Amino acid sequence: MNARSWWLMISVGLGILLNPLNSSMVSVAIPNLQHVFRLDFTRVSWIIFSFYIASSIAQPVMGKASDLFGRRKIFLTGLVVAFLASTLAPLSPNFGWLIGFRIVQSVGTSMMVGVGMAIVRMHITENQATALSVLSIFLSGAAAIGPFIGGILIHMWDWPSIFFVNIPFAVASFLLAWRTLPKDEPPTSVTRDMSIRKWLNVIDASGVLLFAVGLVALLIGLLSAKSSGHLSLGNVIVALIGLLLLLAFVRHELKTTSPFIPIRTFAEYPAMTWVNVEFMLVNVLYYSLFFGIPSYLQTVRHVSGFHTGILMLSLGLCSLAASPLAGRWIDKSGPRPALFLSAILMTFGSVWLVTLNPTSPVISVCLALIAFGISNGLNNVGMQAALFQSSPKEIIGVASGLFNTSRYLGTILSSLLIGTVMGGTFSFEGFRTLGIILTVLSLSLVFMSRRRGDSAQLQK
Repeated sequence: MNARSWWLMISVGLGILLNPLNSSMVSVAIPNLQHVFRLDFTRVSWIIFSFYIASSIAQPVMGKASDLFGRRKIFLTGLVVAFLASTLAPLSPNFGWLIGFRIVQSVGTSMMVGVGMAIVRMHITENQATALSVLSIFLSGAAAIGPFIGGILIHMWDWPSIFFVNIPFAVASFLLAWRTLPKDEPPTSVTRDMSIRKWLNVIDASGVLLFAVGLVALLIGLLSAKSSGHLSLGNVIVALIGLLLLLAFVRHELKTTSPFIPIRTFAEYPAMTWVNVEFMLVNVLYYSLFFGIPSYLQTVRHVSGFHTGILMLSLGLCSLAASPLAGRWIDKSGPRPALFLSAILMTFGSVWLVTLNPTSPVISVCLALIAFGISNGLNNVGMQAALFQSSPKEIIGVASGLFNTSRYLGTILSSLLIGTVMGGTFSFEGFRTLGIILTVLSLSLVFMSRRRGDSAQLQK
């Protein structure tokens, strides 16, 4: 690759890392936000929910928008949006404003992830696998070291610093992207003359609205019931409205010609469906630990944010170290052995959490973090390989979109699980209950991995 290609990758990489960096840094900031805004754990968990709900909607929508209006325009606009949201979020007068800026930040960073990968695929034709692996390092590396960076920043400058840290990345990426990103092709007459109504149909605005409002309403109903300690009529009504809207969303997606989430694809390719279900469960397990451990360390064990970030670094480093090794193993043996070992490691880590007691050495949580870190490295490669095996080539683009949706839904469910188990206060009893639930889920993942292996043997 020539120098221009490398600068193109760096400019894109500095932009796309903002999404995983901001989704991971906040895990260390939750106890501080609880204290500053005087909120219980259930309410403050919306700082997690809001980001992932917005990302799950914004990424596929912005992917379609980039096809219509140009990838360079969308990428640069995303950097400006992320810059403004990161600058204004620390000035929020209350938690509601902070959630609003967090959503805007999520939309801005989501404008760059899928679009940035598409730009590299289109404009770097030599050593493309190397180019994509470099971008993967930006993505996985940012997620891995996010808690560590967040812990240091909060220790030195408090929670606003996790937003301000985005500014130099956004500025550097914008300046480089302005110079290196190829200009968009002139819009076609169809795109140029497209009405707002037609554009809304193309991105399936009705489906996006039903999905977003239904999911938020369901989460509000469930979490409000847990936070208040009793099941009121209002909680039930809100949750039922959310459930009905999600059912309406499914019906709408089955009928529309340009669905936001092509649900029919799941029915046509059951093997791909199982991969997505398994990937969703993997993310429920991983992010329950990812968000649960920092709150346990700081709230229950009174560990500082700085030392929590250092402990969490073992999770990210093990994940980064395991990924390239997993790639070589999977090239030789296929995804089944790696995914089975991943499920075993998650089971071990979950059981280890259950064995902890209030007097266990704080550093003992690193065993669970290491087990989950290695398993995450195996899953990053193994699940993608399993997806390629189960998806026909002609729909691989759609399959990748569904795959990312499964990731975000799993993350949202992990936040819901933590909020439901913990309620208003993060306690040791709740943490142990969470460990028991994760053990059950990881054992089901072992069964699913074994089941796929048996099915593969039958097909041979």
